[in-house]
Amino acid sequence: MKYIVCEKPQEFLLKETNIPEPKEGEVLLKIKRIGICGTDIHAFGGTQPYFEYPRILGHELAAEYVKGNAEGFKLGDKVTFIPYFNCGKCVACRNGLTNCCVNIKVFGVHIDGGMAEYVSIPEQYLLHGQGLDYDELALVEPLAIAAHGVRRAAVKPTDTVLVMGAGPIGIGLIQFAKIAGAKVIVMDINDYRLNFCKEQLQADETINPLNDDVAQKLAELTNGDMANVVIDATGNQKVMNSAFNYISHGGRFVLVGLQKGELSFSHPDFHKRESTLMSSRNATIEDFEYVMKCLKEGKIDPKKYITHRTSFDEMITDFGNLIDPKNNVIKALIEIE
Repeated sequence: MKYIVCEKPQEFLLKETNIPEPKEGEVLLKIKRIGICGTDIHAFGGTQPYFEYPRILGHELAAEYVKGNAEGFKLGDKVTFIPYFNCGKCVACRNGLTNCCVNIKVFGVHIDGGMAEYVSIPEQYLLHGQGLDYDELALVEPLAIAAHGVRRAAVKPTDTVLVMGAGPIGIGLIQFAKIAGAKVIVMDINDYRLNFCKEQLQADETINPLNDDVAQKLAELTNGDMANVVIDATGNQKVMNSAFNYISHGGRFVLVGLQKGELSFSHPDFHKRESTLMSSRNATIEDFEYVMKCLKEGKIDPKKYITHRTSFDEMITDFGNLIDPKNNVIKALIEIE
């Protein structure tokens, strides 16, 4: 089989190896779709925390069930899976927080992932396709990350939510915040993405920091209240630090994006507002199930996000174009047929 490995920053290589033989308790899957995500981009660029090279990337996956003894699954089933392999024993796992397991192994980050024609995974993480097609199944994982972030923020209809970053995760955050009934304001420096969010996702307002003073514009849009919930999906240190000025009194700031540096903010300002700061990492089975329910009920149409596609063989050549903001990529999928 063929696979693509990120040998070091800025270098992908196409290689061949044997198709893996699943061990006891594992299943063999034929990969059909691979979503290109921020983690892949940061890994390629050398800015991804908790990362070592060489690494086979890819954890937004849709696949065909090929071999194994997983109960309720049969040859040819469309599937996806939870790519966060947890230990089941640590303090987080004992409390049901498998998404932030002390010893977590994220597929395509800590261990080799799904940029391959076949993968073998533990059967416990396998999810039925539930009638969704391969395109939809490839987007379940990034949507689950967004659903988890909105759940962490406890978004409610009376909230005004500022989503910072209108990439694929930000788009999911917008959608789930809207499903929760909140007013949603989107901040990004890409006007194409901002227009997409207004036209396709019914974002209520948009802010472009290149054209607007964000704090001033946000104050205007909220009658001086600022945002009850601020969610970062940029992974940009400067943006994260600035965002402490955008939180309302009693507001929540949720970090979905990840960067390598330190955060800095004024404690007196943070304290007087009784602000809440939290991170949001990965997702749980509840988030995956909720996402699939929303997809089946038509509350989300992820296919409108898929703006670009490439084949497995052409992925290395196309990757630079797929991550170039000038090409107005919302979501790119790698197809294997």
